[in-house]
Order: sequence, then C-alpha cells, then structure tokens
Amino acid sequence: MSGIPQLETERLILRAPHLKDLDAMAQFFASPRSQSAGGPLDRGQVWRALLRSAGHWHLRGYGLWHAIDKSSATMCGYCGFIEHIEWPEAELAWGVYDGYEGKGFAYEAALAARAAGPALGVPQPMSLIDPDNARSRRLAERLGAWVEAETLLLNEPVVIYRHPKPEGA
Repeated sequence: MSGIPQLETERLILRAPHLKDLDAMAQFFASPRSQSAGGPLDRGQVWRALLRSAGHWHLRGYGLWHAIDKSSATMCGYCGFIEHIEWPEAELAWGVYDGYEGKGFAYEAALAARAAGPALGVPQPMSLIDPDNARSRRLAERLGAWVEAETLLLNEPVVIYRHPKPEGA
C-alpha cells in the first residue's frame, strides 16, 4: 500500500500490510497465544482482519505496521496505532508471533511506532491491556507508560496505560 510510511529499527522493518502476510497471520491467530489479540481465528476471519488492518490506514491515516524480522524476512508480529469506533482514542498496540517473544522485538517496534506517532497525529497514545496480561503490562511500563485508569471496554476489563509524549512533540 502506498502512503504508509515504512520504519526501520536495528532488527525490524515495520511496513504496510501485504497479502503475503496472510499465512503468518493465520498461523499466529490459530494459536491460543492470539487470545489477547481477539483470537483464535479461522483463516477467513484472519483474511477479514488483514483487510481491516489495511483499511484502518486508509480511513484514519494511521494503523498497524507488520513487523518483518530483517534476519529471516518473515513477519514476526505487528505494532502501531488502532482506533476502533468503541475506543476512546488512538491506542499503541503490539504483538509478537511464536518464537519472537521475550527477545525485545515488541519493545523495539513500539519505540519506533511511538516516535512516528506525532507525524501521524498521535502525539501521546494510550495502550489498552488486559489486567492479566503481565508481559504486556511490563512492556508498557518499560516503555515509560503509566496506569491512567482501569475500565471496561466491550464488557471486558482493561487497564489504560498512558505513554509519554516524545521529546519535541
């Protein structure tokens, strides 16, 4: 997709969603690990999720980048901004696929995405995290975010983490 900025970190390329990402996404969303991202999903549901991801960029001007591991050229997760109509504002969201957790990939991607936020109109995002998702909560805190509130979203409990504004924003 054109018009979506590409970001690079030491180990990652954050790029627009591509049709060729469907298989990696389907594999992730078939696993129980995908529960925090709305899964498990069947292949047709993953197809629709890919379409929503691409369309989000078109309608909002920001969205989720697909994270590509430079060393293997494979999709290893996603990171970026989402704002569904039920969300109070834009969220910085992330997820890594099997084999990439605990290696700093989500941290690396989230730092890059957050730094790009002001240029996309998202100067100080929040992250909506399941209270029981200890790993994402630790990552939010490692990113310098703090608990702003606890609430219900779509009848599910969430913790709202507020991220700091990047310097100069």
